[in-house]
Amino acid sequence: MTEKEWDKLLKIRTTGRDDSRSDQYRFPYEPTPYCVLERLASSGYISKKNTLLDYGCGKGRVGFFLSWQTRCRSIGIEYDERIFGGLTDNLAKAVSGSLVRACCESAETFTVPDEADRFYFFNPFSVEILQKTMGKILRSRYDAPREIFLFFYYPSDEYLAWLMTVDELTFVDEIDCRDLFEGEDQRERIMIFEML
Repeated sequence: MTEKEWDKLLKIRTTGRDDSRSDQYRFPYEPTPYCVLERLASSGYISKKNTLLDYGCGKGRVGFFLSWQTRCRSIGIEYDERIFGGLTDNLAKAVSGSLVRACCESAETFTVPDEADRFYFFNPFSVEILQKTMGKILRSRYDAPREIFLFFYYPSDEYLAWLMTVDELTFVDEIDCRDLFEGEDQRERIMIFEML
């Protein structure tokens, strides 16, 4: 199925790229391709007992799709009020809308809910913001101990270099997505870390 066909099936509008509010700290809105999300949904890491938090969720594609596929609950965090408007429009119509919540707030100030145990990142922001965000996740896990997995799609070398230095994280798996696209882009993968 094409991106537009998936959007139509899920009763949402998420296609297109938007870099009108991007800068050195917050990167452009670009939705994760559905073919990549299909791989993640079938990986076994997310089920109906989980709550997924998507940082830089944009118009909500990750949450709507994974909630529809796995029946997990989803929380989308988006700082850009204009893009968030598209997300709220989608919430009203989406087939999985009852499983999705959304918040218009910066990742570094957002308080991680105790039930969030899966975290998704598609390079939404700089490593500096990632470090602050990871501190919030670590605090949340300390306050409410639970199994936590973090998914990094198309990770930058900068992200990976920093993630490998975090004592509380261990690399557990990789979902290879190179065969889904032309060329041999080594970044076409989802790197999975567990928080210890």
